[in-house]
Amino acid sequence: MVEAALYEDGVRVSTPATLADTYRELREKPSGMAWIGLARPTESELLSLAEEFDLHPLSVEDAMEAHQRPKLERYGDTLFVVLRAARYLDAPEEVEFGELHVFVGPDFVITVRHGAAPDLSAVRRRMEETPELLKLGPEAVLYAILDAVVDGYAPVVAGVQNDIDEIETEVFRGDPEVSRRIYELSREMVEFQRATRPLVGMLHGLMAGFAKYGTDEELQRYLRDVADHVTHTSERVDGFRQALTDILTVNTTLVTQQQNAEMRALAEAGFEQNEEIKKISSWAAILFAPTLVGTIYGMNFEHMPELHWVFGYPFAIALMGVVCTGLYVVFKRRDWL
Repeated sequence: MVEAALYEDGVRVSTPATLADTYRELREKPSGMAWIGLARPTESELLSLAEEFDLHPLSVEDAMEAHQRPKLERYGDTLFVVLRAARYLDAPEEVEFGELHVFVGPDFVITVRHGAAPDLSAVRRRMEETPELLKLGPEAVLYAILDAVVDGYAPVVAGVQNDIDEIETEVFRGDPEVSRRIYELSREMVEFQRATRPLVGMLHGLMAGFAKYGTDEELQRYLRDVADHVTHTSERVDGFRQALTDILTVNTTLVTQQQNAEMRALAEAGFEQNEEIKKISSWAAILFAPTLVGTIYGMNFEHMPELHWVFGYPFAIALMGVVCTGLYVVFKRRDWL
């Protein structure tokens, strides 16, 4: 147990040290309200609360297991609310999500927190500083918690917007790591969307029950304001997801264009290299012909045809010229030279 307190007419009258003391003192004050805060409670603590306040077994099971989607369920006189809080971590540029379960009964509020967010101690201080609101009862505490969770989304929205601006710059700068950053931020936006979108329906469900459950007029205004904020946040998150999808498409296009340019450059370099090889091969063949003739006639055999022929030398020179000229003409017609 993180903290437990008893209130009468919006003022704290007791701070019990244990759950047993809380139960006893609440029974002694029929007009009081207990606000019990727990963080990652044990099974025995939840079972004790379930027995004392007649909590539905399904809601207790959800609070034990956590990892629930945001929802609002009513079991008799008790409301069970699951919220997903979020906070932006500046250093790693990540969004951290927490889970909060709230049981709201006629004379009690029980909060079960899984994760660092939200800071419920700040919510308690705020409510204790405004006793005229706190004396409206457990529903007022629920709406204050909803407001704190929704207000906590604002820094996350600002941080994500800054990340998207940086990603757009990195995309057009050709940063090779930007694809990973887009993917990771897209995953966080999926989680953010799962946290915010159900809240819109939950708050409208609460507003629909104003007349049936006789909700105070001040709380009605309070809840409408929270509903406006969460609707705006949900729309921003939807916009972020679409923006990241568009950025990823642009990044893919730019990467493809860069790869095509590199392939074209490689192809051009290969073509130029082939042209050079053709020229070298052609000249090597042309120069090989006189070398062959000269090599044959350079052998010092005594009995060789035309060895003592008067026209042997000019014939050899002419043969070299004819062969070289013929090879040059052939290679030239094939555009090798």
